[in-house]
Amino acid sequence: MASSGTAMLYYSLAGQINTLSVESDLFVNLDDPMMSCVHKGLWIHPLSFSFRVSCTVAFLIHKSIAIDHTHLNSWAISQTHQVLVLSMESFAQLEALCERLYNSQDSAERAHAENTLKCFSVNTDYISQCQYILDNASTPYSLMLASSSLLKQVTDHSLSLQLRLDIRNYLINYLATRGPLPHFVKASLILLLCRVTKFGWFDDDRFREVVKEATDFLSQASSNHYEIGLKILNQLVSEMNQIPRDISVSLLIRKLLEIGWDFLCYIEDRRRDHWLVVFCWAKSPNTGLPPTHHRRVACSFRDQSLFQIFQISLTSLSQLKNDVTGRLQELALSLSLKCLSFDFVGTSIDESSEEFGTIQIVLLQANVCNSVDSIILELEGPASIVDWLRETILVCTRELVFKIFWVKDGGFVDNFLVVWRKILSFYRVDLLVVSGWIGMLELKDWFCSLHPCDLALEALECLVRLASVRRSLFTNDAARSKFLAHLMTGTKEILQTGRGLADHDNYHEYCRLLGRFRVNYQLSELVNVEGYSDWIQLVAEFTLKSLQSWQWASSSVYYLLGLWSRLVTSVPYLKGEAPSLLDEFVPKITEGFITSRFNSVQAGFADDDDPLDNVELLQDQLDCFPYLCRFQYQTSSLYIITTMEPILQAYTERALLQTADNSELAVIEAKLSWIVHIIAAILKIKQSTGCSVESQEVLDAELSARVLQLINVTDSGIHSQYVRYARYGELSKQRLDRAFLTFFQHFRKSYVGDQAVHSSKQLYARLSELLGLGDHLLLLNVIVSKIATNLKCYTESEEVINHTLSLFLELASGYMTGKLLLKLDAVKFIVANHTREHFPFLEEYRSSRSRTTFYYTIGWLIFMEDSPVKFKSSMEPLLQVFVRLESTPDSMYRTDAVKYALIGLMRDLRGIAMATNSRRTYGLLFDWMYPAHMALLLKGISHWTDTPEVTTPLLKFTAEFVLNKAQRLTFDSSSPNGILLFREVSKLIVAYGTRILSLPNVADIYGYKYKGIWICLTILSRALAGNYVNFGVFELYGDRALSDVLDIALKMTLSIPLADVLAFRKALCFILGVTPKNPQLDSVLPGLPFGVWLVLVSIWLLLCFSTSNGKFVSLYVSLQLTRAYFAFLEVLFSSHIVFILNMDTNTFMHIVGSLESGLKGLDTNISSQCASAVDNLAAFYFNNITMGEPPTSPAAINLARHIADCPNLFPEILKTLFEIVLFEDCGNQWSLSRPMLSLAIISEQIFSDLKAQILASQPVDQHQRLALCFDKLMENVTRSLDSKNRDKFTQNLTVFRHEFRVK
Repeated sequence: MASSGTAMLYYSLAGQINTLSVESDLFVNLDDPMMSCVHKGLWIHPLSFSFRVSCTVAFLIHKSIAIDHTHLNSWAISQTHQVLVLSMESFAQLEALCERLYNSQDSAERAHAENTLKCFSVNTDYISQCQYILDNASTPYSLMLASSSLLKQVTDHSLSLQLRLDIRNYLINYLATRGPLPHFVKASLILLLCRVTKFGWFDDDRFREVVKEATDFLSQASSNHYEIGLKILNQLVSEMNQIPRDISVSLLIRKLLEIGWDFLCYIEDRRRDHWLVVFCWAKSPNTGLPPTHHRRVACSFRDQSLFQIFQISLTSLSQLKNDVTGRLQELALSLSLKCLSFDFVGTSIDESSEEFGTIQIVLLQANVCNSVDSIILELEGPASIVDWLRETILVCTRELVFKIFWVKDGGFVDNFLVVWRKILSFYRVDLLVVSGWIGMLELKDWFCSLHPCDLALEALECLVRLASVRRSLFTNDAARSKFLAHLMTGTKEILQTGRGLADHDNYHEYCRLLGRFRVNYQLSELVNVEGYSDWIQLVAEFTLKSLQSWQWASSSVYYLLGLWSRLVTSVPYLKGEAPSLLDEFVPKITEGFITSRFNSVQAGFADDDDPLDNVELLQDQLDCFPYLCRFQYQTSSLYIITTMEPILQAYTERALLQTADNSELAVIEAKLSWIVHIIAAILKIKQSTGCSVESQEVLDAELSARVLQLINVTDSGIHSQYVRYARYGELSKQRLDRAFLTFFQHFRKSYVGDQAVHSSKQLYARLSELLGLGDHLLLLNVIVSKIATNLKCYTESEEVINHTLSLFLELASGYMTGKLLLKLDAVKFIVANHTREHFPFLEEYRSSRSRTTFYYTIGWLIFMEDSPVKFKSSMEPLLQVFVRLESTPDSMYRTDAVKYALIGLMRDLRGIAMATNSRRTYGLLFDWMYPAHMALLLKGISHWTDTPEVTTPLLKFTAEFVLNKAQRLTFDSSSPNGILLFREVSKLIVAYGTRILSLPNVADIYGYKYKGIWICLTILSRALAGNYVNFGVFELYGDRALSDVLDIALKMTLSIPLADVLAFRKALCFILGVTPKNPQLDSVLPGLPFGVWLVLVSIWLLLCFSTSNGKFVSLYVSLQLTRAYFAFLEVLFSSHIVFILNMDTNTFMHIVGSLESGLKGLDTNISSQCASAVDNLAAFYFNNITMGEPPTSPAAINLARHIADCPNLFPEILKTLFEIVLFEDCGNQWSLSRPMLSLAIISEQIFSDLKAQILASQPVDQHQRLALCFDKLMENVTRSLDSKNRDKFTQNLTVFRHEFRVK
């Protein structure tokens, strides 16, 4: 009835026909017409309520194509306990449901379809049904469902070896015989094949035959088979090169925690409700393999198959020269590119680095001969790095390469140029290769005539890579010199003709190319190249034209200025008689830059495009320019002074007028801002050529004097009438004042800082002659006067205020400058009169967060002198606020005046507390606060519990006040201050916790409740771990301060769902778990390059994401809540474990369960805190129950009861710890090893059972080896928890982990 190539399995209801009773939990919505198929035998997974169904079904596999039954029988027969008859009607309904899943525009309809069909991808019993769908489906969406479901099954579940082999063989036959398939279905099936191959790479040699199978496709006559073969190889290389998700997560966390979180904290503190940050990061599809296993597979694939695949790609390129459409050529070339882009050394490439995409092959140790022929003859060896080098040189030299340029498919040529770029990135460069590559410049006419934009840009990108070739890659200096000559000739020809540079992208890339000269080549090398004089002249002219085209080339100028700065800094090392010609061109470029800035001001920028407002762009433009100025400093400084004086004169004249044209003033102030920024940048560096240090200081003084004169003008006359004319509200004046602050910062570092006090005599001598500023103190007085003026006059510009306070803090925190500041009358006035009457910005609520920095600086100045009298007098303004608030009756305490006064006071006190860095200074503040004013904190928290605007600064001050940094909270042995402080903290937290828990939840629960709770937990953790309180005193004397605060803290933690505590981890998993719904994207995206994912997962939800309650919350607050929660638990388990053990079993299990969840977290610090807590718990059990007498203490009895009620608690935690250490890349193995030993020695049975579980999860042939690994783990480890034994176990664990993970 059926041929030998047809697999037909019949099951009937009688006699020789098997009858199967299938029981399964199904969730069916009987009202949904789509679910009627359930009653007709279709096995799917509907919604709503469950019932149990027992049905007799038969499974039919039939396809009228020649398929070897050995590929199918074991797969089908292994599933005979789950069989299914699909009627034509029910199968049509299934296909309709699949189409809705992928095509419907109704989100509810798609969600319903997704939940209905989810069983195919999560239940391994449905694998046979997926095969049936592949064999019988008539729509691509059904095929896509089956393919994607099988992919998820293979990835997420440990399938048997035989089943995986059957799936592999079935897929190969299916692709060979099915005929044309939709692109996305074909891609998904190929991905499935490659995933199965990857997972079974070490399990059976047949998996490694996939390259041979793909080659068989290439040998077929049809183009469809050829395409499938190339796609299989492309996907196979991508799959083997795919970075596992675990690595992607760790990279993301590292970026967030080490780079981004300071910025996120700033956002949270500044304006949480008004900022949106988008972080882009690469999403890595779930590869299903631990990173270490993945790397072993990738290395084996690299050594055994990658070179063969690369050869296939080259052969295909040669065979496909006559491909009309170019489709197959693109696939072959893409395959070459993937091979050359393989991550050879497992570095987990970071795309932000300049070396991304370069070929990472270890270079040959032997000398590489100059002759290509000799390389080919001498370097023999199978599938080695030598082969790669040989084949690469052959690619660069054979006729095939040059014929490829004439292919008329631009996309193909584009890809080829990318391949060239990768080839030349890291290989040794032979002269023949260099000549051939530089010869491509001669094809620029052809490039422009065919694809003027794309190809020219690709060619320039290749040249940028070529110009970056390292010196060590050349065989000798002669080869490098000849290469440099070719490169300079090519760039010169482009400059002479200007061809292609009219395109902006090409222009920018060409500037990058010139900028690469500064990285790899010294001036002494350039001047010795024939034609250098013409080249440098053309580059200078090109630079001047670029500067004049400021509106078009502003982002490209950076590379040109970088080149010139590198050239001028190399002049001192220039030897020989060859002229550099820099004396002729550099002054012109300096003048051109300044002129171009003025032209840009005159023409005007859009408000959000002005470089004066863009710190990064301004820094890029000014980083390199000072070196050009100091090259001919006399000439440059004279030009700057000559340019500045008439502008300064015009500005001075307008100060004498009663009215002025704001638009005209704005232009003048913008020009002056540029000049001040330029002078500030010049002062930032002190390197100069052709100019002595003394004359350099004199010129610095000349430029600085002009700026100081301008400062006197800008705050006088009409420019200072901020009330009537609102000049301080003008954006142009704010930019000018920010330029002054930048000037002061750079001037201070060069001529006022601690290291420059005695090294600037010439500068101050000249300043004394010009302005009468003969020493540091007089100049500091000018700076402080400007700081005071800004703080007085600016009330609405946060940027100016913050910049001013930053400068003030820099001055105060310096040892020498801080001492000098105390001598100034202006500083004395600020310290004594820091009120809103003198500094109006303190009254502005929008600047309230700046108050902390302001008082932090004042605190530095106050505590710099050991004077209690001065401290009390300086605190007088704050004392007046205290008195006013303390005298306010309760009935008037809920007014805005009290609210803002309390907010400001708490921020001020926090700044003062931050400045206390010693026992002496903290003692002054403590004695001032306690007991006189601590009651106000309790009163404020009691009245404003429901207002986070008030409670947050109050609690943050308390958190700072109880922090024992630098051991500042060290009281005398007879002093009760530590106990008294803790009692006040207890009252405050109890008052807040009691009230906040009684309030109803709101939409923004994180801002309303959770933020205050995490600050309270932080306060309590710091107080408990501060080491300045003897907590035994409270129980001894019946004081409930400790027990009450622990009780309320526990209630607050339990009021937060564990899902919300762990929401930070959930958000990151969400970020990395985005999967497209479109079937075409779903099949193609997993195979895309790593960089494409970067664009696809730009996560705007990084600051806001959905919690279990469906609310949108701040990710920063969530992270802080998570950290505070686990830090609090660590302290409790370390110092107050009895409190934990006395809880009821449910509460105890909830807390310990959260520790297990924290162990699995993505933050290493949190994981370590949880490990420490678990270790303390296990050690208590071991010491008091396992090894001790029968428990007699209430705490030990309670723990024994808890464990008896939950016997799986310790085994599950130990299992989690072993899984993390063995199967993940943990960065805190030492911390995790501590609780592992404590748990392992509690009971030998626990460890033996775990060992058996882990061995059972591994291949049978590995059991003996892994059992020996476990034996070695406990070698020389005794049943004790002393330090020596713990260290021995940690050492053994390191060896155990390494040997366990190596196959």
